[in-house]
Parts: sequence; structure tokens; C-alpha cells
Amino acid sequence: MIAPSSTTVAHDFASGRAVALTPNRLNVVNLSYGMMARAGFSAAQIRWSAQENSIISHARNGSAVIAKAAGNDAVAVGAANRSGNADYLNMALVGTRSTIFVGALDRNGAVNNRANLASYSNFAGSNTTVQRQFLTVGVRGDLTGLYGTSFAAPVVAGYAAVLGSKFTTATPVQITNRLLDTARQDTINNYNAAIHGRGEASLSRAIAPSSIR
Repeated sequence: MIAPSSTTVAHDFASGRAVALTPNRLNVVNLSYGMMARAGFSAAQIRWSAQENSIISHARNGSAVIAKAAGNDAVAVGAANRSGNADYLNMALVGTRSTIFVGALDRNGAVNNRANLASYSNFAGSNTTVQRQFLTVGVRGDLTGLYGTSFAAPVVAGYAAVLGSKFTTATPVQITNRLLDTARQDTINNYNAAIHGRGEASLSRAIAPSSIR
């Protein structure tokens, strides 16, 4: 993936420290994990570490593009899985300004070879706010042996970095909205917003114009 203006920074997940942003740059945060706990609480009741508090703050403030793996329990974002646990980080990010939930398709879709949501992938569900924040990308586990939305989220994070390299004055919210607004539905089999959200992310569509607003 070509994002000539980008720099990769690793954050030690185990540290619990706040995720710092780089001033005067487009910041993109990849979240290939969830924060699971017994369902039945609200996100506001969770005692977040400095790490998650900072991520949620960045998303609410629109100060970084947040690419969040939707999860691998084949349930709606925010719903309890078969073990009775829910991803509270997903719940906390619903409705924030610059979060994209990323689900997995079984392959990269095409008009003449439409993709399906991967059997394990969480989906958008009936919450229309989540639907507006939800994208999908192909995860070719048949080629790589790697499956899961944890491998889908970095694709969208990479797309955001590519857009940031072209649209150098764009804000995280503008980049987020551009990726969501240019998603394709014609490459997905039986497209349904409650399953696929906005559709399949399309870098070629997103990067096409000379500028974005």
C-alpha cells in the first residue's frame, strides 16, 4: 500500500498508557482488539484504562481516524456473544465522529463475483448509527491462513493513510466520512445495511477526486 507521507508508530498494548497523537499530522489508530466483559452494563460504567480513555476521546473529538475490528462472534456490533460477553470498546465508540467499524468479507468483491460477509464476522445490526459507521473489506484467509476482523481493520487504516497522503489538509473526520461515503454495495451479495453497513470499502473511489470536503 502506498502512503508516502505516513509513518508507522507502535503502541505497547500491555502498557495501558494513553495513546498519544502526533501534532500537525493525520493520525490513524488501528484497533485489532476488543474489550470483552459480561454483558449487561453500559460503556459508561466501565472503568477504562488511560489507553482506552484516550482512544475514546480521540474518536469523540474527531482527532484521529479509528479503524476498529468489528469482532469475530457473528453478532451485531455491541451485542452479547454466545458466551454472554460483549465488546464494550465497540459500544463506547458507537456514534463517535471518526470511528469506522470494520467487518470481514470472505473475499474481495466484484460486480461479477460478489462477496459474502465472512461467517465469523460481526455485522452492523439494527442500530442505524452503527450502520453508518460500518465498512467491510475482503479477508483472504484461503490464501494467507489468517482469518478475522483483526486483519480487516488494518486494511481500512491503510486506506486512511493513503488518503491522508493525497489529501494533506483533510481532517480525520473528513477522511473517515470519505471512506464511508464511497463504499460499494454492488460488490456484495444480497447487500443489506443491517449486515454490511455502508458496504465494501473502495480505495479507488475514495481517492479519485482532486480534493475532499
